Parts: sequence; structure tokens; C-alpha cells
Amino acid sequence: MKTQYYTATSIDGYLADNENSLDWLFQFGEIEGMEDDYPHFIDQVGALAMGSTTYEWITEHENLLEDPEQWPYEVPAWVFSTRELPIVDGVDIRFVQGDVAPVHEEMLKAADGKNIWLVGGGDLVGQFHDRGLLDEIVLTVAPVTLGSGAPLLPRRITEPPLKLTNVRGYDDVFAVLTYEV
Repeated sequence: MKTQYYTATSIDGYLADNENSLDWLFQFGEIEGMEDDYPHFIDQVGALAMGSTTYEWITEHENLLEDPEQWPYEVPAWVFSTRELPIVDGVDIRFVQGDVAPVHEEMLKAADGKNIWLVGGGDLVGQFHDRGLLDEIVLTVAPVTLGSGAPLLPRRITEPPLKLTNVRGYDDVFAVLTYEV
């Protein structure tokens, strides 16, 4: 059982551009050889967490308030926010705030031996890291630079350094880097 940050990033370390858009990533469409990566990853996930901006993006992008059946996850989701957010009907979403450690304990129980996925954003993932609760970072690096936007992980992590455990390349486009924390 691991707590994992699994995400895509630009070469210069941004998750989204200044308009909170992922068009820079979606331009690539399906990449040959990667079609099994996400299904394999998500099959091992028993619970997930995200910040309010990520939740709002998914809610808007998938039009979930009108079509809640499009919620993309079948596991319980914790959304960290200090703001009141719209509720997607009929899905297991738990709105929380504050220290990530007690929430992580709840997530461990709900995950029932499976992994916990920290969907994003970077600051939330940093809070899990600060509390010693982040085990692995899996980055799909896209061949673009954004110059600014939502940072990948706005924390200084130098001691001990992350340990590279796997590198894969796909279709001369993406590199997938896996780091042990």
C-alpha cells in the first residue's frame, strides 16, 4: 500500500497553465503504448484526495453537476477545501479541511489495502509530504514548457533526495518518471 502522487507535468514543472487549462496536455491525444498505464494504475487505487481547484476543474470539465454519472472514480474521494463547493450527487465525496494526517488515516481504512492517489494539486501533495505521508511520485512529463501556472510540487525536497526507481518513454513524446520518497 502506497500513497502516490500520479500526475502529468510540463518540462518546467507546471500542472496547468495560468488559465487552469490542460489543453497543452490534451493536444497529444492517445499515445501508443500508454493506453494501459492509467487503467493499471487506477485498478490499484482504493481512495483518493484532491484540492478544491482540482475538484472544480473535474466538475466543470466533466459537466458533473448536470451529469453526475460521469464522475470518473469508483473509490471514495476526499476533497480538501476551506471553501464551500458544489456537491456532485450520488458519489462518495468527502469534503475536509485542516491537517492531512487524520484524513490520511481515514483514507487508509477506506482503501482497504489498496493505494491512495493524491490527484493534486501540488500544494496539497506537499502537505502530505511535509507530514511524511507521501511514498511515491509518478510523473508523466510532456514535451512542452508553460513558463508559469500551477506548480507541480511547491516544496523544497532535498534531504533525502527522491530516488528514481523507473523510467519509461512513450512514442518519443512522454517520459514517465517514478520516484520513491
